[in-house]
Amino acid sequence: MPAAQRVIISVVSDLVTDQRVHRTALSLHGKGLNVMLVGRKKHDSAEMDGRPYAARRFRLWAEKGPLFYAFFNIRLFFYLLFSRADILVTNDLDTLLPNFLISKIKGCKLYYDSHEYFTEVPELVSRPRVRAIWLRIEKWIFPKLKNVFTVNDSIASIYREKYNVDVKVVRNLPIRRHDSSPALKREDFNLPTDKTIFLFQGAGINIDRGAEEAIEAVALLDRAALLFIGGGDVIEELKKKVADKNLSGKIFFLPRQPMDQLHRYSKLADIGLTLDKDTNLNYRYSLPNKLFDYIQAGLPVLASNLPEVAKIVEEYAIGHITPSHEPHILAEQMDSMMNNRQQLDSWRENLKLAAAELCWEREERKLLEIFRL
Repeated sequence: MPAAQRVIISVVSDLVTDQRVHRTALSLHGKGLNVMLVGRKKHDSAEMDGRPYAARRFRLWAEKGPLFYAFFNIRLFFYLLFSRADILVTNDLDTLLPNFLISKIKGCKLYYDSHEYFTEVPELVSRPRVRAIWLRIEKWIFPKLKNVFTVNDSIASIYREKYNVDVKVVRNLPIRRHDSSPALKREDFNLPTDKTIFLFQGAGINIDRGAEEAIEAVALLDRAALLFIGGGDVIEELKKKVADKNLSGKIFFLPRQPMDQLHRYSKLADIGLTLDKDTNLNYRYSLPNKLFDYIQAGLPVLASNLPEVAKIVEEYAIGHITPSHEPHILAEQMDSMMNNRQQLDSWRENLKLAAAELCWEREERKLLEIFRL
């Protein structure tokens, strides 16, 4: 009996909360492939929970900035060079170069999963010299790729037109949850039981995600509270803002949660927020994990007017699209949502259908077709 094909999946994240690569690894493992997931380990990274596939995390002395990316890519190159692999799966542009080089040196089959419109993220747009380096790598390698997929139609269309490459779409849909665990109680987390809780979650709560405006909006509402679950570049600034404005009784923070437990925490809230701003092309065409996590948790959604997000919210009629990020307008939208009981019931009923359709069990078929499994 021939040995199972060995797959190495590489990503810059610390793997603990990276839902997309976890689902990819699970699906390939489920088809009998020998999967190794490779990422990083920071000084404050949580321990990984038990998984059916193997995982390796590099610990590097530089944890951010150009030195981190340089050392990670060098380490990844030599790891791939001295590891047996039949298939390489590279996630985003920041792991593409070593995977591409090794695929040529060793004749491995290469798959590229682009999680976002990488060269248009705000961290690069504001640093044109660094962006130019990533663009040069992308322009050199992307036209040579044969197996490419990304998270939504908008980004796929951009890459198809730009590089004349057939880019498939595999959306960030979560695994359907049928959890028999007892529901978490607000009292156990010192959350108010007499207020409508709006949820703002994500592993990348960064600049221009609308978090600051969400705080200011909730501050204007007597019967509303705001719960942040996750982490990101602006979390500490948000906590300081809450302390300075004496809003600790209305705004609450929980750290990142394990993937298999996140939905239980999401259900502590009543309405989900996804408020990315249209400040760059990456955000404009984003389709964030949290939107689908809210759907699985049964939470109506208040969302910014971005094409991919609005398409889902309007198609399934599961919430409202805000016309503005101005705090007073957001507050009006929030107030309208939480006080319209009939509309809330209608959205929650529609969420049942959305949750049944927008899940990994259905989307997985597209991934397996790409890998011809």
